Amino acid sequence: MKLSKLAPLVLVATTILSACGETNNNQKNNTTTLLPEYKNRLDIYKTVTLNADLSHLSANQKKMLGLLIEASDIIDDLFWQQSFGQNKETFLASIKDEKTRQFANINYGPWDRLNGDKPFLSNTLVKPHGAQFYPENITKSEFEKANFADKNGLYSLVQRNAEGQLTTIAFSEAYAEQINRIAVILEKASTFADDKKFANYLVMRAQALRSDDYQASDFAWMDMKNNPIDVVIGPIETYEDQLYGYRAAFESYVLIKDLSWSKKLAKYAEYLPALQKTLPVKRKYKKEVPGSDADLNAYDVIYYAGHSNAGGKTIAINLPNDEQVQLEKGTRRLQLKNAMRAKFDAIMLPIAETLIIPEQRKNVTFTAFFANTMFHEVAHGLGIKNTINGKGTVRQALKEHASALEEGKADVLGLYMIRQLLTKGAITEGTLQDYYTTFLAGIFRSVRFGASSAHGKANMVRFNYFGEQGAFSRNEQGLYSVNMEKMTAAIDSLSELILTLQGNGDYQGVDKLVNKSGVIKESLANDLAILEAAKIPVDITFKQGKQVLGL
Repeated sequence: MKLSKLAPLVLVATTILSACGETNNNQKNNTTTLLPEYKNRLDIYKTVTLNADLSHLSANQKKMLGLLIEASDIIDDLFWQQSFGQNKETFLASIKDEKTRQFANINYGPWDRLNGDKPFLSNTLVKPHGAQFYPENITKSEFEKANFADKNGLYSLVQRNAEGQLTTIAFSEAYAEQINRIAVILEKASTFADDKKFANYLVMRAQALRSDDYQASDFAWMDMKNNPIDVVIGPIETYEDQLYGYRAAFESYVLIKDLSWSKKLAKYAEYLPALQKTLPVKRKYKKEVPGSDADLNAYDVIYYAGHSNAGGKTIAINLPNDEQVQLEKGTRRLQLKNAMRAKFDAIMLPIAETLIIPEQRKNVTFTAFFANTMFHEVAHGLGIKNTINGKGTVRQALKEHASALEEGKADVLGLYMIRQLLTKGAITEGTLQDYYTTFLAGIFRSVRFGASSAHGKANMVRFNYFGEQGAFSRNEQGLYSVNMEKMTAAIDSLSELILTLQGNGDYQGVDKLVNKSGVIKESLANDLAILEAAKIPVDITFKQGKQVLGL
């Protein structure tokens, strides 16, 4: 799971339709011009140069980085196919205005990912909720009645056979040519790896891409501890599948480990089993024991591709998503420090100056922003992965709502963990008010990502819940302040609610919660309009690649 695709505002109705049968992603004709209402929205991304200090790397390691970026470029093309379906180059070439073309490139198609996937080009239909993972004329009723192999699979496309019946085709077959090219590059890159476990992981990941069986490579990835370079690559997150949340999208990150920062973070993973026992929920919802062989590390990210690069940019990662690997090994939490710092300076500080009362602005700190982001990822390892009543995994039982509820859980349990670790003295930097106030400012940042993303839905649910509980207040000048006592109570009660819904696999309960609280009310809409008028960026985009890095 990932944090911080974290965004004016949204057409909630576009994101909560129950089927995508009425829509498709094809332009009606070749004329692609910007819709008038988008004239002032093309500058919502601030461009940041993505680089890092590579001076400590060997010549072989630098060659390997170049190969990993080449593999990532192919991953990027695969995501275009999964998300949009049309030829990328033909589509972009049809857009004559340079700024509009750049906006389409950032969004991997003609839909604004930070505005509820609203079309921004003329003659564009609504984005299919199932992207290109399913036939465009499929309905939920048809899918749920049908019986076919790999129906809920992560690594397959749903198609129709010659008789019109639903069937599946594995990613490794559907994208065979690109998959094989990526695998060959990863195998070549492994020959330049100075770390043997990383070399082994690259070979196993190549095998996984060819076989659609990723578990062994996930275990190998968890066993790596000393590699100064890392790559997260493959079909990983299911956010792009808004029809069911079953199917994974291709993405890649190429990473350089910050050894000094990682050493500071290493101590926190050992607290997970003890914190699991103290969660504010009945015992049956916390009976699973999270893996303790997990680690926290800080990285400079030097390349994003595919889903990770679409729209808002991720600043922290918690993987693998495989429930068995999580229970046996835990997860690895990767904090993308350079991207995080860029967002804090360009977005968080201006938001605090605009919407937080003067007395609490000093409590918005990078230390707290980093920790809130990190413990969000740590908190994915807490709670429950399998329902308590035989409905299978939480992900299967909650379908398209699973990702949004999981992100909401990670947000509130991350704050719960910070409070506990401050009390224990394990965290020694900052005050609880720093973490709470920075978190509040972070909600304004992340809610601007709209309702189409799991993070956006989770943020709106939490914002409205916290407001109802009095965790924060808004004065006559439209400035917000945190109520420390009520914030603590709201964190605990929302944690209990989410963990119970997950454990019960209560799809109807989650659907009700999202429809009731996953909306932007008038006062918040006005506040977000103030941020837009102040020209505070919504997110960042990157100048990146081998030339930027001097490779």
